[in-house]
Amino acid sequence: MKLTDRKTVLGVIVGTRGFFNARLAREGRKTALDKLASLGMESVILSEDATPTSAVETYADARKCADLFRLNRDRIDGILVVLPNFGDEVGIASALNLAQLKVPVMVVAVDDEIEGISFERRRDSFCGKISVTNNLYQYGIKYTTTTFHTYSLDSKEFLADLKDFAAVCRTVKGLTNARIGAIGARPAAFQTVRASEKLFQASGISIITLDLSEIMSAAEKPADENRLNLRLEEIGAYGRIPTFILKESMTKQAKLGLAVEDWMMANELDATSIQCWDSIEKNYGCATCLTMSMLGEKLIPAACEVDIAGVVSMYALILASGQPAAILDWNNNFGEDRDHCVCFHCSNYPKGFMGNEIEISNLEILGKMVGEEKCFGAIKGKVAPGPMTFFRVSTDDRNGRIHSYIGEGEFVDKPFPIDGGIAVTRVDNLQKLMKYVGKNGFEHHVSMVRGKVAGILEEACGNYLEWDVYRHGAEG
Repeated sequence: MKLTDRKTVLGVIVGTRGFFNARLAREGRKTALDKLASLGMESVILSEDATPTSAVETYADARKCADLFRLNRDRIDGILVVLPNFGDEVGIASALNLAQLKVPVMVVAVDDEIEGISFERRRDSFCGKISVTNNLYQYGIKYTTTTFHTYSLDSKEFLADLKDFAAVCRTVKGLTNARIGAIGARPAAFQTVRASEKLFQASGISIITLDLSEIMSAAEKPADENRLNLRLEEIGAYGRIPTFILKESMTKQAKLGLAVEDWMMANELDATSIQCWDSIEKNYGCATCLTMSMLGEKLIPAACEVDIAGVVSMYALILASGQPAAILDWNNNFGEDRDHCVCFHCSNYPKGFMGNEIEISNLEILGKMVGEEKCFGAIKGKVAPGPMTFFRVSTDDRNGRIHSYIGEGEFVDKPFPIDGGIAVTRVDNLQKLMKYVGKNGFEHHVSMVRGKVAGILEEACGNYLEWDVYRHGAEG
């Protein structure tokens, strides 16, 4: 099961402290669990009768909580700490430290109600949250803060923070256990996509390689007729195919797709990069774009030109958003409008990323070189308008770090007079971004997804994975 299909499971710690009213902790516990359930999330929490206050306060409570979390280590994606009142900082920090789950932690504190406040209703969570985060910092436990320092558990901000935190947990878990394919060698002319497998492995990302000849050999073998016919039907329904496309070309594409998917399944891969030109066109007889597009539509990203770092970027965007991601080139200026540019690929965009009807045809530029009959599979169309997030991961081998940039912009409905996979894009202060890209040695490839998830990726990759992250537009 893909991570994007799984329910998020959060370990929950409810705090209380000494002379504060434990009834507030019980009320907060119930409300928090109800909100998690309303969002389709599951929780792991001590039973109400496991501690005297139904919360975590003493070291003995912390041990019980840590034991429960360790028993559910494989299920828990993150931990939610709820402070309905001040909360015992040592009890909470001890529970997390003893559990040693190494998952994201979000600390939530509840508003005092100024009207009618009394000793019985006093929370002091505003202060307690600072004490808890201070202790987490001392223990080296990474944590996520919330939209407001305190708020009501019935607020829309709490629900929004829960949703974002679930996406952060999914992104961290997905990336730190990712298995990425690399089919074939990178094209000789593309030194730009070189990347360090060792730096990725240090973050838990494994790279599994395969010679391109093995995929071509698998695709050339006789296929199961039922599987092949089903795949041909899928291709026919996926987009508009011009009448001049030969059945033989479609069959080659179908068999290639099955061969790639079989290899990925056998190796339990989350994503892959592929040597998309020009060996496979010359020696097998079709392009890889459609195969990659159809994988992407299933939320299994595939990047061109064996761009390993590019497909890691795509996978991160999918984990954060639950939407298909694409890899594009920062390709053309848009006249003298310096906040617009044209992003382009030739192309493997997932259908859902395009947002409009696609044509499946031949690669034009490469077709002129090797023969159009060997280049079926290009996804053609114009990306529909709407908000987007861009992200690029790169291994900075000279400094032994993974670095990245991220930001948000929009696809716009403006004409551009060439064919292929066109995305007219607007980013505020684009020229500053391009200076950053150029000065820091990033690739011309960038990954994009529909929607706005920059904050989720900044938190997941910067805070928890400790990658260097530049967030464009968030300065100052």
